[in-house]
Amino acid sequence: MELNISGIIGQSSSLASVFKMLGKVAPTDSNVLVTGESGTGKELLVRALHANSNRAAKPFVPINCGAIPRELLESELFGHEKGAFTHAIRSRPGRFELADGGTVFLDEIGEMELSLQVKILRVLQEKEIERVGGNGVKKVDVRIVAATNRDLENEVAVGHFRGDLFYRLNVIPLHLPALRERGGDVLLLARNFLERFCRKKSRLSLKFSPLVEKILVAYDWPGNVRELENVIERLSILTDGDVVQPADLPQKILDRLGDASALQDVEAEESPQNYVHDAVAPEQCPAQGTQVSAAGFAWPVLADLEDIGLDLKTFLETAETRLIGEALARADNVKNLAAEFLGVKRTTLIEKLRKRNIL
Repeated sequence: MELNISGIIGQSSSLASVFKMLGKVAPTDSNVLVTGESGTGKELLVRALHANSNRAAKPFVPINCGAIPRELLESELFGHEKGAFTHAIRSRPGRFELADGGTVFLDEIGEMELSLQVKILRVLQEKEIERVGGNGVKKVDVRIVAATNRDLENEVAVGHFRGDLFYRLNVIPLHLPALRERGGDVLLLARNFLERFCRKKSRLSLKFSPLVEKILVAYDWPGNVRELENVIERLSILTDGDVVQPADLPQKILDRLGDASALQDVEAEESPQNYVHDAVAPEQCPAQGTQVSAAGFAWPVLADLEDIGLDLKTFLETAETRLIGEALARADNVKNLAAEFLGVKRTTLIEKLRKRNIL
């Protein structure tokens, strides 16, 4: 099965191991607990989990447990009957009912109070919910995926999180690495964000100076991908020239790094699963057993296929799927623009998306 990771940009080995685990767990109905620092993109990962599951055609319903007042969260999750509380002027289904057959994503579940945790445990065990103010139960068929930036084992130890719920949720732990652990992914993301924001703001494309690239890679990004995206949007607005210089960067980044001139040169991280294919005439094709490199591009050789355990058909399909995903992300899911990036007709792209069940 080809993995649909549209919207997730990266080729680092740490992210590749996450994708490998994702490919194994997605087709199952096992409960998954996604952990990682704030801003790492946990919701994107959970959406990819749903998109690659047998429930992909059913609803994906996210809810941020930390963003909704505690007194309203129960009603949001389980729904309520008319008159259950002040302003409950009509009956209303909750997120679990709306997601029937699909996936419920409980983001920041570590923020949930203990009394509600008991009810989530019941959904996991009995597959049923009870609306606020209701008298009966309703059966629901949902897969629950939870995420948190807290150490839930520690929260269990201090009595802030139920141990029985933690072990129910943590059947498959999936940890999303921090951006500082993803090496060259920082530049992949930064360039993608810069191109996207320049296009949105209808300004000429910008590029990073070599020193700025060193700084972006060296900075530890405590706010992770979200912080990087915000910084790049700021650069797309405030940079005067057509090349981003160190002086354009936020002062806090420069202060944190000190002498930027002493930073090491940026080295691209190689990944056998991230090749770019250009059309070439037969006489230009490399001879058997050779590898041609130009401007950072390397043709794959048979040893690459052997290293990653793929046959030619699977390798080419995987490469094509990754390029399609990157084009869609760069085009903000605008099919016409993505097809333009790929050099194909829109109808050809649509056909490929249908084949991969991405539409």
